[in-house]
Parts: sequence; structure tokens; C-alpha cells
Amino acid sequence: MELSLSYSSSLGISALSSGCNATCAQPKIIPIKPNSKCWRLPLKCSKNLQSIGLYRSRSCKEYLSNRRYRHNSIRASTQTGAAGSDPILNKISAFKDACWRFLRPHTIRGTFLGSVALVARALIENPNLIRWSLVPKAFSGLVALICGNGYIVGINQIYDIGIDKVNKPYLPIAAGDLSVQSAWSLVILFAVIGLLIVGFNFGPFITSLYCLGLFLGTIYSVPPFRMKRFPVAAFLIIATVRGFLLNFGVYYATRSALGLPFEWSAPVAFITTFVTLFALVIAITKDLPDVEGDRKFQISTFATKLGVRNIAFLGSGLLLVNYVAAVLAAIYMPQAFRRSLMLPAHICLATCLIFQAWVLERANYAKEAIQGFYRFIWNLFYAEYAIFPFI
Repeated sequence: MELSLSYSSSLGISALSSGCNATCAQPKIIPIKPNSKCWRLPLKCSKNLQSIGLYRSRSCKEYLSNRRYRHNSIRASTQTGAAGSDPILNKISAFKDACWRFLRPHTIRGTFLGSVALVARALIENPNLIRWSLVPKAFSGLVALICGNGYIVGINQIYDIGIDKVNKPYLPIAAGDLSVQSAWSLVILFAVIGLLIVGFNFGPFITSLYCLGLFLGTIYSVPPFRMKRFPVAAFLIIATVRGFLLNFGVYYATRSALGLPFEWSAPVAFITTFVTLFALVIAITKDLPDVEGDRKFQISTFATKLGVRNIAFLGSGLLLVNYVAAVLAAIYMPQAFRRSLMLPAHICLATCLIFQAWVLERANYAKEAIQGFYRFIWNLFYAEYAIFPFI
């Protein structure tokens, strides 16, 4: 028996013997009342069959093709047995995909861009000290930071499975694509690799900062501490790790590798302050799309306490303070900053933020609009690091 599906309001079941073709068979159509579960069944679409009933012009094969690899889709369990496919390669590919989602790519991009921007700034300030021999050390430092990032976001997913099934069902553990045992193996591996790299290459001070970041990431998620339950503690941890520790630590390590003592420069002090406040905004707005699950599991956040609209306005206001401060710094400290870039860039970013806040208001704070607004905040975060080396 084969199932054939049209993108429609009806489902047809065609019963055929395997030896018949479309010209000699009159399939019996049994209409079934559709429900939400029907669309998740593993389906095998035959080229020789077509459902009869109410349907649009798109075929089953086209419909399923367009839905492939969406985060919230459930992959067909018979995929690995398809003709011409290798089950081992399919399993490896599925595991790689689960691991990538487990790392939360948007946080990896922030860590990568921040590290590259701060290293680039230190090198621009001291071009005569640049040596190719420093490249392996810089690369190992980047790997250590990504491992630390993976540990923190990974352990959070392990202890948030129930919440993620409501708020983020596309995450690999919540979706059933990655077992808890495998997740534990990954976070332990990330922590060990990161600590070994930092310990052997960057000295005791940077190692202590790295350990502090791992510790804060642990108490954020792991009982009995689980500091994410307390809004103020939660956003202070996020701001400290993503704001101060990352920027200060990378710049300190880069100057140390160049043989220079640590010394604040105006641009580095600016980006550290700017990103720390920005991390506060990320910390309070990250819960905007998660209000439903947080309320269900009694997780207290600013979004659940004050409401989505108020927190969106608060986050936008804090970011505007950041941009106003950047404009004023460019005006009153022309000797420290490149005014021709810093002024128009931050005015443009602030204008885009105001427009996105207006779009969110017009959408009446629908969940899709909230998710888009949160993604846009991360894009602003990336943009700041992208222009930082040149200001």
C-alpha cells in the first residue's frame, strides 16, 4: 500500500498491487478528515499515483521538497532506507546537523566576530609587531572561545528540555535529534578542549578568566543554582560573559601575545562598554519569544513580569542610549575615533532600530514578529563588531 498526499484539505489512500501502473488501475480513494497529525506521517510519494479530491496544483513531491530542512519539521523516519542512499552517511549527516544546531549558530557568530574584531584592533594599533608565527596561537584561542560558547549554550539546553519543547522545539535535544547522553559528551568535550588550549597557550590569568566564564555559564543553568530563574542575576551573568569577559580577555591576550602590557585604548574601552550594555539588552529581549514556555515552567523573566511590549520598548531604549553615546563620543573625542565612519554608521543603525520597533508595534507583537525583532537585535550586534576595527 502506498500513501499519496496532495497539498490540500483531503488525503487519499491508493491501494494498488505492485505490478499495476496508472493506466490499468482504478485506485480506491478513502477520504480522511485531516488533522494536525496527518501532515507529520512519513510519506512515500509514487510517481505513478495522484490523489483524487480537493487539492491544489502542487504535487506531493513538490510540497515535501519545499518543506525540507526547516527547523521545525520532523524528518521522515524512512529517509535512511531510500533507494540509492547510504544509511551510515545519512546518520553522520544528521548528527552533524544536530551538533551545529546544538551550538546555537547565532551565538557562535557573535563570539567569532567579537574575537576577530578585537584581535584586528590590537594589530591595527601595533602594525610593526605583526608576525605570522602568531597565527596558530590566534586560531587556537578562537577554537577555545567557540568551545566555551558551546559548553555554555549546550548545558543550558540539557537542563531546559521541557521548556525548549514549548519555546524552541527545533533545538536538537527537544526535537529528539540528539540524546541527552550525547549532549553531555559534547559539553564535557568542549570544556576539556577549551581549558587545555587556554591553559597551555595563554597563561594563568586568561585561564582564570576562562574558568570564570564557564562557572558563570554553569550556575546560570544548573540546579540548585539555576540563576536564570532570577531576572537580575540572569542578565548580569550574560552581560558579564558576553560583554566584559570576552572583550577584555581577547584584547588582553592579544596584547600579551604581542609582548605588550595591557593598556586600555579609547576604542577598546568604548566597545567593551557598548557591548556590555548591548548584552544586557540581549539578556532581557531573548525571553520575548519564550513567554509561553517560561510561564508554563514558572521561569520568572522580565518579559513574563512586565509584558512583551514593555520589554521591547525597554530594550530598544537601552540600545538607543548606546547609539547616542557613540555619536557623542565621535563628536567630542575626534582624536580617538574616526568621526567620518562612527557618526553615520551609528545614526544609520539607530534609525534601523527605530524602524524595526515600529514594525513590531504594527504587527501587534505577534510571535513571528517578536522572533524577527530578536534576530534583528543580533544583527545589530554583529554590525557593531564589523565596524569596530575601523572606528
